[in-house]
Amino acid sequence: MQERLGQVTDAEFQRNRVEILTGLMRLRQICDTPALFMEDYKGDSGKLDSLRDLLSQIAEGNHRVLIFSQFRGMLDRIEKELPQLGLTSFKITGSTPSQERQEMTKAFNQGERDVFLISLKAGGVGLNLTGADTVILVDLWWNPAVESQAIGRAHRMGQEQAVEVYRLVTRGTIEEKIQELQEEKKNLVSEVLDGTESRGSLTLTEIQEILGISEAKT
Repeated sequence: MQERLGQVTDAEFQRNRVEILTGLMRLRQICDTPALFMEDYKGDSGKLDSLRDLLSQIAEGNHRVLIFSQFRGMLDRIEKELPQLGLTSFKITGSTPSQERQEMTKAFNQGERDVFLISLKAGGVGLNLTGADTVILVDLWWNPAVESQAIGRAHRMGQEQAVEVYRLVTRGTIEEKIQELQEEKKNLVSEVLDGTESRGSLTLTEIQEILGISEAKT
């Protein structure tokens, strides 16, 4: 993929955009667990192991948690892990009806259940979840504004507690490159108005930087 993208033109990139972005998505899913797209995968997931350890510590402190992921399959896997840790949960994805979202939000803020699992893009705006004092971002998004919106669900008017935020980043993977890209994009955050990304798409140059192609050329 690196060699192919190193030679691609802007026009070729636009023609093959879906295929390229699908490849990037697979690389991001691998950071969570290859089981997200490999049905026969039986191996471990370092990220799930780390999340399990983190949640065990959080549970001991009676904290209440928002967990965000881009991938519904990852949220489903986390949901199955929670009962083993003695934790109860709600879950919102892109298919959750608006009325149901509001009912779960109200119940959570009133003290029902320990964890709220939320699809990063589906739950980035429109939710007031001040019942939480901990936010965990299981995987990274290209634009830091999207993550800021997610974290803002707990940092709303009426929040009386300090909110701790954890970002899970897999070493030596595309996630570290995404983290670098986020730093470069921070100057765009001021242009984001009420949940609207000023630029939601990756450019060819940004994708080449993420894959280390620019570095290889110099």
